[in-house]
Amino acid sequence: MQQKIIILDFGSQTTQLIARRLRELDTFCEILPYNRFPADDTSVIGVILSGSPFSVYDPQAFHVDLSQFRGRLPVLGICYGAQYMSHVLGGAVEPAGSREYGRANLSVIDTSNSLFHGFSSGSQVWMSHGDTITALPHGFHAIASTSHVRYAAYAADEEPTWGVQFHPEVFHTAEGSLLLRNFVVDICGSRQDWSPANFVDATVSELRSQLGSDRVILGLSGGVDSSVAAVLLHRAIGSRLTCIFVDHGMLRKNEFTDVMRDYEGLDLNVIGVDASERFLTDLQGVTEPERKRKIIGRDFVEVFNAEARKIKDARHLAQGTIYPDRIESLNITGKVIKSHHNVGGLPEEMNLSLCEPLKWLFKDEVRRVGRQLGMPEHLITRHPFPGPGLAVRILGAVTREKVHVLQEADDIFIRGLRDYKVRLSGEEARRTLAAGIPADMRDGEIEVSLYDQIWQAGAILLSDVRSVGVMGDERTYENPVALRAVTSTDAMTADWAHLPYDFMARVSSDIINKVKGVNRVCYDISSKPPSTIEWE
Repeated sequence: MQQKIIILDFGSQTTQLIARRLRELDTFCEILPYNRFPADDTSVIGVILSGSPFSVYDPQAFHVDLSQFRGRLPVLGICYGAQYMSHVLGGAVEPAGSREYGRANLSVIDTSNSLFHGFSSGSQVWMSHGDTITALPHGFHAIASTSHVRYAAYAADEEPTWGVQFHPEVFHTAEGSLLLRNFVVDICGSRQDWSPANFVDATVSELRSQLGSDRVILGLSGGVDSSVAAVLLHRAIGSRLTCIFVDHGMLRKNEFTDVMRDYEGLDLNVIGVDASERFLTDLQGVTEPERKRKIIGRDFVEVFNAEARKIKDARHLAQGTIYPDRIESLNITGKVIKSHHNVGGLPEEMNLSLCEPLKWLFKDEVRRVGRQLGMPEHLITRHPFPGPGLAVRILGAVTREKVHVLQEADDIFIRGLRDYKVRLSGEEARRTLAAGIPADMRDGEIEVSLYDQIWQAGAILLSDVRSVGVMGDERTYENPVALRAVTSTDAMTADWAHLPYDFMARVSSDIINKVKGVNRVCYDISSKPPSTIEWE
């Protein structure tokens, strides 16, 4: 039986990060809304209560019945989770004199406690809370403090329950991974058997059992998620998988041809459909971003369905849905807050059942599975690309001419990122290698592509804006292009990438000199939030 840790989500922005840290410990975990604990699931070996944007005294604060697992399973409360347990069990939680946010140094009081086994003296932790625990419930004792927080961590005297008022899941908590390891492995008893190899073997077996001799249709996008899903399914059912790759005319330069060639090399049965004329015709004169998306979504479904109906004996539709897609689509009350293209259900007329072989994986895990399957590295490390393609990177109406201009500018930018190498050492190098990013060794340092250090990058054409320029002795009045590159771990938050000046100068010069219709290049230095990664 697959062991699992349940993370009860109280709305923290870092709940996904907790899960990622546990997966890094080769331990399966599942994020569930705070009120959805699976009381009858015997595979659960521990429970983590996440942080929350609310105070325990807030009328909107979320409440959980601790008796479902307290005393029966090891429990770790983080920030709000720790304060909530103290509050409902008879302790005291009060507003702090000022919001405690940022770095602090931990003093471990109970050095024998297993939660802090191996911790360094004065270890750095990250605080982020407005309330603080001022008294512990009966039967609990402090095990760590900071200069401003008396009960930075506590433990129960006679049950496996702990609480910490800092965030062990964030990078700024220096030994946070050690704390989580102590809890998950030493306390909960994880066998640490969640690995890409085990996932591939188990999933292939499950797919063969689920699908039998049925035929499956999968919509390919060229991205890593759908590509890994296709290769995994092909390993399970071989030629009974038929993939459909639709070119809506707004892919990157040469992308349709290049990706089709890649898929042929993987021995996948792929139907390529050039529907660019239809999409571009239907987008004529449309400037409103959401309307663009709806037109493209509608046309895609109709084109895809027309091809799918030709496969008469298909019984299943496969999708590259990954775990963050499903988490984003439901908030902790279970209500839809964002429709995702992979979790919207199936059109009734298709009469197909859904198959989602990657639905438990995070993006970095998908890439590790792709490597386990022997896929080429350039497919595994591809940046995310929006479903509507360049249509949402052209501000204003979409035309074939504008798509061509943006394809050329974007190609210069992306090829430049792939060609530019940077050297890393120390902790940066360690994290890069741990993430599986391909690197070469040079004089004790690693050398990696700038492209592989970035989560997502692309060019945006400001087609409704023109600026004056000079080329040779002539005045120009042409469009600016904005470049966007961000660093992230899961796209929930993102920071703008601090690209080298010499790289930016070279790319800017190449775009202006080589792409007709562009005379100015800007760089977007907005983070998410408050901005989004895409402009539309």
